Amino acid sequence: MLKNSQAGWGLIAIFMHWVSAVVIIGLFILGWWMTELGYYDPWYNQAPWIHRSLGVLLLGFILFRIFWRLVQPTPVAEGKRWENIAAHAGHLLLYVLLLTVFVSGYLMSTAKGSPIDVFGWFDLPATLHDLPNQASLAGDIHWYSALALIILASGHMLAALKHHWVDRQATLKRMLDPRYSLRDK
Repeated sequence: MLKNSQAGWGLIAIFMHWVSAVVIIGLFILGWWMTELGYYDPWYNQAPWIHRSLGVLLLGFILFRIFWRLVQPTPVAEGKRWENIAAHAGHLLLYVLLLTVFVSGYLMSTAKGSPIDVFGWFDLPATLHDLPNQASLAGDIHWYSALALIILASGHMLAALKHHWVDRQATLKRMLDPRYSLRDK
């Protein structure tokens, strides 16, 4: 039940999927909100620190998730061939956008050579910094890739709901309950 099988997703993959979704949405909302903060707002320094810290932790979580996806079987997909191809392409693009958001956020945060303090637990060192326009360019890439990620994730959610409500497939059930598999249909 912890690991994936050909019939369904395991508890570990399900847990990582939903934790990632919640944290990504939370980081997007926090990031959007903090861009509107004024210099004298009490959250002016605190919000970016939380955003960066959670982003670094999420990066480690996502890297483990990618590793888990590579070493675990993928359950048999339902649906038409073109839907399965689109789903694979969409998942790949989600991971590419996630990594783009992480790298650009890192480059923006470390542009002046300062490390990223992760909740006071450890520092992520600045390895590439002081490039011309680094913070500005990385900031633009960070914003637009995060926006594209949220749009694509919304499409992912809508597709899951379509498979569940319109097509009456088990796609969503298998991502909610590790005990549910195609054999249970």
